[in-house]
Amino acid sequence: MDRRTFLTGSTLATTAATLAGGAYAAETSTPRRVGLIGCGWYGKCDLLQLINIEPVEVVSLCDVDSDMLDECADLMQSRQKSGKRPRTYARFDEMLAEQDLDIVMVATPDHWHALAMIAAVKSGADVWVQKPTGVDVLESKAMLDAARANNRVVQVGTQRRSTPHLIEAKERVVDEGLLGNIAFAEVCCYYHMRANSNPPTSEPPANLDFDAWTGPAPLRDYNKLIHPRSWRAFMEYGNGIVGDMCVHMLDLVRWQLDLGWPQRISSVGGIEVQTKSIANITDTQTATFDFDDLDVVWTHRSWGSPPDPKYPWAAVIYGDKGTLKLSVNGYDFEPHGGGKKLSGTPLIELDEYPSDQSDVKDWKMELHVASAIRGHLRDFLNAIDNRSKPIADIEQGHISSASCILANNAMQLGRTLAFDPQTHTIPGDEEATERLKRPYRAPYQHPGNAS
Repeated sequence: MDRRTFLTGSTLATTAATLAGGAYAAETSTPRRVGLIGCGWYGKCDLLQLINIEPVEVVSLCDVDSDMLDECADLMQSRQKSGKRPRTYARFDEMLAEQDLDIVMVATPDHWHALAMIAAVKSGADVWVQKPTGVDVLESKAMLDAARANNRVVQVGTQRRSTPHLIEAKERVVDEGLLGNIAFAEVCCYYHMRANSNPPTSEPPANLDFDAWTGPAPLRDYNKLIHPRSWRAFMEYGNGIVGDMCVHMLDLVRWQLDLGWPQRISSVGGIEVQTKSIANITDTQTATFDFDDLDVVWTHRSWGSPPDPKYPWAAVIYGDKGTLKLSVNGYDFEPHGGGKKLSGTPLIELDEYPSDQSDVKDWKMELHVASAIRGHLRDFLNAIDNRSKPIADIEQGHISSASCILANNAMQLGRTLAFDPQTHTIPGDEEATERLKRPYRAPYQHPGNAS
């Protein structure tokens, strides 16, 4: 899909609104001051795209890996307009104590999202935080409460809501009623993404403060899977493939169909095939999110083949008039009984953003996602300018993230959970309610302790 093709029809209005983000830069000579907590893969990808769309000043970077921190500082110095090298910190509380940041981006491993985001909004910054919001339900709720109490704009990195071809699919298919009556959706991931090695315990590298990296999570013996990137192999730091991949696709369906909280959540699964790995996340799992008149069913399997090779990580929405398949790589609508098929592909913008090409090579940026990140950032900046809620406001991120966490809890408990979002409890199930908040490692304090 080229730019001219995309900017047609009903999509034009949405795109024009999205592009309105960044009005701040045009109205003032003072650039927004930005800090990043977590200088790994997606932290760099997000920050580079922010620099692409607005001449912000990246003034502060924080990471407990000194090598990763220095690499990111050098990169930002080379890419930002001022040419200045950002200040670097090993502790985000010291970075935030400067009280000079307009925006803080949080791209740490999942178990650090809550404490960093809450500290950032309390410092007066608006926040971009990667998904999932937290690693337990009450941690995630505390993030929502902090955003509201401090009147801060918080955008969650569920950028499917800002993906150009998925916006087009919503407007051309869902909003036009081409699906008819909808009563079922499938969401899935069949990527072979689970770590399958069994490395020995070792000393952490000298550049990593492993105790600080672990933070509030349980302290495991270090092995080379933990840092960087493969920490998702361990439930101590996240919520497995459900917390990593289902959150995107469940959120996509919720956005497309305007769904709130599921009424009931059930799940089954375990480590069924890849039993020799040190990883403790499931390799096979199914979860049902029951919205009363609509079931959304998740399946992941990190082994074997996907049922549809074109859609290995996807959402499929079934209506009595047609079927809509959605993924980061495109969409396909097929009406039942004949009629016009519709499809779309990612918006690639190399002519306008040639740095995407080198960033794919050097920083493992996903080319097909670059336009989605930019759209998500523009929406975030526009919400800041207008003091409004962004498309992936913290409340929406909380619903999708907490629902996925509840799916894991349901699997572990072996029963369906009927969560009450008003009280943030599971009425009549004390054991399940206790699991909504996991213990923190001392001396860290769970942000939901006051709840």
